Amino acid sequence: MPHATRPGDLLGDRYRLVDLLTESGGGRFWRAHDRILERHVAVHVIAAGDERAPALMAAARRSATVHDRRMLRVLDAEVTDEVCYVVNEWGWGTSLDIVVTGTGPLGPRRAAWLVAEVADSLALAHGSGVAHGRLNPENVLIDRAGGIRIIGLCVDAALHGVTGVASERAIETDVEDLAGLLYCAITTKWAGPSRSIVAAAPRVNGEVLRPRQVRAGVPRPLDALCDDVLHHTAAGDRHREIGELELSARGIEEFLSEFVGDGSGMPEALLAATPDVLPDEEQVVLPPVPELRPHLADEPPAPPEPVETRTVVAGLPVVAPTPASDEPRGRGEPDGVVEDRPTEAGVPIFGDDDDVSWLQRRTTPAPPPPPFVDPPERPLFAPTPADGEPVRTPRAGTRPSGPGQEFWPWDTGTGAPVTTGTTLATVEEEPVPGRTFLRLATIIAAVVLLVLAVVVAVNLGRGKNVLGGEPDPAPSPSASTTSGSARPAGAVLGGLTATGFDPQGASDDDGAENDSAAPNAVDGDPGTTWTTLTYNDQLGPPPGLKTGVGLLVDLGGERAVTDVELTFEGAPTAVSLYLSDGVPEGVADLDPVAEGTAEAARLSLATAARGAGVRGTHLVVWLTALPRVDGRFRGSVAEVVVRGG
Repeated sequence: MPHATRPGDLLGDRYRLVDLLTESGGGRFWRAHDRILERHVAVHVIAAGDERAPALMAAARRSATVHDRRMLRVLDAEVTDEVCYVVNEWGWGTSLDIVVTGTGPLGPRRAAWLVAEVADSLALAHGSGVAHGRLNPENVLIDRAGGIRIIGLCVDAALHGVTGVASERAIETDVEDLAGLLYCAITTKWAGPSRSIVAAAPRVNGEVLRPRQVRAGVPRPLDALCDDVLHHTAAGDRHREIGELELSARGIEEFLSEFVGDGSGMPEALLAATPDVLPDEEQVVLPPVPELRPHLADEPPAPPEPVETRTVVAGLPVVAPTPASDEPRGRGEPDGVVEDRPTEAGVPIFGDDDDVSWLQRRTTPAPPPPPFVDPPERPLFAPTPADGEPVRTPRAGTRPSGPGQEFWPWDTGTGAPVTTGTTLATVEEEPVPGRTFLRLATIIAAVVLLVLAVVVAVNLGRGKNVLGGEPDPAPSPSASTTSGSARPAGAVLGGLTATGFDPQGASDDDGAENDSAAPNAVDGDPGTTWTTLTYNDQLGPPPGLKTGVGLLVDLGGERAVTDVELTFEGAPTAVSLYLSDGVPEGVADLDPVAEGTAEAARLSLATAARGAGVRGTHLVVWLTALPRVDGRFRGSVAEVVVRGG
């Protein structure tokens, strides 16, 4: 190995090695400091006798022919007796492999924009006949502004023993690596032909899986691009999904640029997805080296520049140059020379005789504040008065309390000695104003409520109402709804015919609501029934869509109807009765003549005008709520008996 492999060593008396970044295959990659231009550079170093040295120098010369802002340029290259090294431009940023392993996929538009930038740069290199040769995620850098920088054009491939970097096959490898970069950015897996430290994409039967098979949510255009480019060798045997795409760096750049559209704000969005690792990097500052400027060692120091001094005259600042020499300055200077003193506030002070003076800064320091004096201590308890000292007496109107009937520590005025075992005087509790009135009002209210309760109980016990009057008469038996076994009066109408009535059903329903079984409801045999269809929801609304379903009974002409007796199977069943002249189209325009709910098997309904009856030619038995049967809803009518005249 060459001797210049330690931090601090020099290459070509110019590049001081600082940090060893990577080491593999006998080659080392350093961060170095350019002592001439005072900047950081990247240096690839191998031994002078290494078989890769000629290829490395040739790759450096080819790389220097490509001029693109996204390529980290080759700055210098040299072969000495001991080492062969290539100096590249240094780039600050985060490589794509760190981004995808640190924060996950970039997202479709950000990934497409990144690869489009790389493809555009490679298209310029391919136009000059130069290929990268090893375009993996480690060689794509996202800088501190969100831009793209490409590392190791030609040089990295030469260091890894890749030959023929200027051949047509090398350019095809770059195109496949571009698809691999897009695959990596959207799936975090590497699928390109070049080697990378990123985890390899899964394969089936030797072929890489499509991005959509690895990660959900990948747009179809990006999925098709990766599949077509990575498997282009079999393009003649399979259907191309993206049409006439040119399998080149320029073709990929145009396809991805069209997918991204307006790229405004994409660098900022890409930088937001970059792991926060850049602030931890510190730029290495080397100590000054005296031999960098030997021609300046004997030059005399430059004279100090004139310094301006400022003062205030009549509230206006005046600037005067300060002499550069060491001549004394002070109050003895001639006229026109301003005293060198700090700027002071120009606040005028007007005297009694219109004399004006100016407020100046205090020349002597202000006196210190007076020392803090602790307040005198006061005893917790008042001391016993001595002879001749005035004693405290109780206030007028209070009386002593306690065993000795004295107030401690006051004297009682009787000359008796004061003892410390007595207690202070207590004050009698005064009654709260208005409390007696509130108590009296509460008692009166309780008595009134008790009397009212007794009166109500007596009235109800005598069969009266609450106020002692006669109770309201019982409701007339001609109410619209009756139930039980009581049979209302009236002649039974005969010659009835019935059909199913479902105006809210579908127009193309054949035999809707079991129309063929409808005559069973008027045949006089309770053993035969007419049954509705079975519904998942109860009739509504809410929750069902239908408001009802039922039977249309033809009375055989205009007849008066006073009562209708219904027999059901299952309960409860809610029903409404309508009378119409002619066959109705629905019940929305009709008024019910009776309504009720059968809680048992039978239900008798009287019409609204039972005495004379309600006249009509057709009776609608409209079911509005059906009983539950096996978790669903279905109604059954066994018999309909109509009375009237």
